[in-house]
Amino acid sequence: MESLFDSAAEEAHRSQEPLAVRMRPRSLDEVIGQRHLLGPGTPLRRLVESDAPMSLFLWGPPGTGKTTLAYVVSNATRRRFVEVSAVSAGVKDVRAAIDQARRELGMTGRQTVLFVDEVHRFNKAQQDALLPAVENRWVTFIGATTENPFFSVISPLLSRSLLLTLESLSEDDVRAVLERAVADPRGLDGRVAVRPDALDQLVRLAGGDARRSLTYLEAAALLAGEVTVEVVEKAVDKAAVRYDRQGDQHYDVISAFIKSMRGSDADAALHYLARMVEAGEDPRFIARRIVIFASEDVGMADPTCLQVAVAAAQAVEFIGLPEGRINLAQAVIHCALAPKSNAVVKAIGAASDDVRRGMVGRIPGHLRDAHYPGAKKLGHGTGYQYPHDFEHGLVRQDYAPEEVRDRRYYEPTAHGAEARYGERWARIRDFLRGG
Repeated sequence: MESLFDSAAEEAHRSQEPLAVRMRPRSLDEVIGQRHLLGPGTPLRRLVESDAPMSLFLWGPPGTGKTTLAYVVSNATRRRFVEVSAVSAGVKDVRAAIDQARRELGMTGRQTVLFVDEVHRFNKAQQDALLPAVENRWVTFIGATTENPFFSVISPLLSRSLLLTLESLSEDDVRAVLERAVADPRGLDGRVAVRPDALDQLVRLAGGDARRSLTYLEAAALLAGEVTVEVVEKAVDKAAVRYDRQGDQHYDVISAFIKSMRGSDADAALHYLARMVEAGEDPRFIARRIVIFASEDVGMADPTCLQVAVAAAQAVEFIGLPEGRINLAQAVIHCALAPKSNAVVKAIGAASDDVRRGMVGRIPGHLRDAHYPGAKKLGHGTGYQYPHDFEHGLVRQDYAPEEVRDRRYYEPTAHGAEARYGERWARIRDFLRGG
């Protein structure tokens, strides 16, 4: 029987835990965000409600609730929770955890949730050590990863597990997390007031990461009984660039950022990049805008621009901030100094307009798929000429439906590398159209 001393000691220990840990949801219904995984009839909810043994991979950005969901699954199914960090654990640690789970299962019938954080850091031998436990269902295995599991996890382990993809929390989700933490007895219990503009700032600084938002809130609450924007700035040890409540500054800065790159002013573009980073803008949002810009405003004038932009976006996902700002800056400079062309966006726009107007037409028979049984009887693929069999890899035959055969979508500029592509495309088009 638990004594008053034990209860007091547990309460004291809980009060020393970080706010993010104290506010960890205890049931699926308390989880904020990830509605695509938690709604009625979803795989995760069915697995929990059926209390069936399972193996899961939770893949998503930091702070989206991977560890939380593992805890919730353990609590909801009344299983032991054992956490192993792939950063520090070896094969010996994994096998020891599995052996203990087997003993517990054999002696008491109680199952174990074996949670492996950052499972992508396990090498092949460490992942192989998990296979027997997963195959024989000695444990409920849950692996959390921020890396694409199709590249970082061995196929036998992945094929025996359910893969669930978590999404970054929306601003409304993060705001709900913070508001709950301010009022909940497990959190600040209403002892600290948070100004609306300070709450907006905390949401923006979090960048979709619930854990970060709670860490910042806790730091701010330690400084003052009322949390203002100034207190938040001091708590996170940076001068926050204020965006107004309606978000006008947010849109103004990103607009100025894009237009500065389009105008080839690298210095101005870097200034706006720095303003966004220092204001806590989600770096993935910035990276996405650069990737779009690389095709929309540079395109074939410098095809390497898209490669640099995508590489920067991947680097941000891989290493995060603050170092990721260097990768973003490199992509911004490349995009700003690249020759400009909007021919690509104009080309797909014109093609899409024709399709929306109903100019689709029948696909020429010789271009249709001829691999399935009966296709040749329908005449599919008959008469198709394989370009590689001809000089220069070109052969004159119809490719577009008749309705759009004479339409011109891609009209290259004479800027940068596109001038060279434009000359080649002009010769190819004349040849194909019989000009």
